[in-house]
Amino acid sequence: MLLMSSFETAGVLPPADDAGGSSSPCPVTLIEHRRGMRRLDLRDLWWRRELLYYLVWRDVTIRYKQSVFGIGWALIQPLGAILVFSLLFGRWVGLGEQTGAIPYPVFVFSGLLPWQLFSRSLLNASNSVVSNNHIITKIYFPRLLAPLSSVGSVLLDVLIGLAALLVMMFYFGVPLGPSVLLLPLILLMLCLASLSFGIWLSAVFVAYRDVQQVAPFVISLWMWLSPVVYPPSIVPEHHRWLLAFNPMTGLIAGFRYSLLGQEMDWTALGVAAAMIVLALPASIYYFRRKEDTFADII
Repeated sequence: MLLMSSFETAGVLPPADDAGGSSSPCPVTLIEHRRGMRRLDLRDLWWRRELLYYLVWRDVTIRYKQSVFGIGWALIQPLGAILVFSLLFGRWVGLGEQTGAIPYPVFVFSGLLPWQLFSRSLLNASNSVVSNNHIITKIYFPRLLAPLSSVGSVLLDVLIGLAALLVMMFYFGVPLGPSVLLLPLILLMLCLASLSFGIWLSAVFVAYRDVQQVAPFVISLWMWLSPVVYPPSIVPEHHRWLLAFNPMTGLIAGFRYSLLGQEMDWTALGVAAAMIVLALPASIYYFRRKEDTFADII
């Protein structure tokens, strides 16, 4: 019997007699292509969840294998960015006066962590199918595991950075409040937001490789359109409503609210949640509609 996630059994044909009159010992299973919304059937992902764990572990070990600083790179990169932003924007531009009682280095770190989770997961998920072409062209497995595993490997780095942020908050005397209970939900939403775009792009990249050159540029611009290193209050009030259409506005605000207790923009968070609910199923559907051709095109 053939086991394929994007196909379904339509019936079993009777065994054919050979020239000697004996029948074949194995039945022949007829399969048909699945159509419609049944493409969103994700049961095969659950059945092969152990493979997801091994793909995540493979990405982590490859990233830090034969590395001078090892897992320390998860801290060196954001801390270096914090130093530059604190000097450039915090002191010279004067944004440090716009963050209220929150020290600017803590403010920037609390914006960089959710952005790092989103942007790196998005890029890794976008390239996941193309980078795993040596596996996809040889064996069958649920192709959605490729973008899902790319998010899991980035989440480990963010959790390490989160521990460093808590140490920095303790040093600057920024207390944790009961809003920290919202943090797991915000992290989940960040992962789902990156998958909402990354799954769709991973299928697009297979057919149109030049899109890979555009994606990093768009993501770099996206960062400056998101309140990562600046508070939304510096945007003119008559233009501030435009920030709500950026899903990262609500997610970054939710991350800062859960850790720092800053004022929460519930409208922006609701817009982000609505975009995830609409975009994620649509991306999965598009991916499942195209995945049957990956091995031929890639």
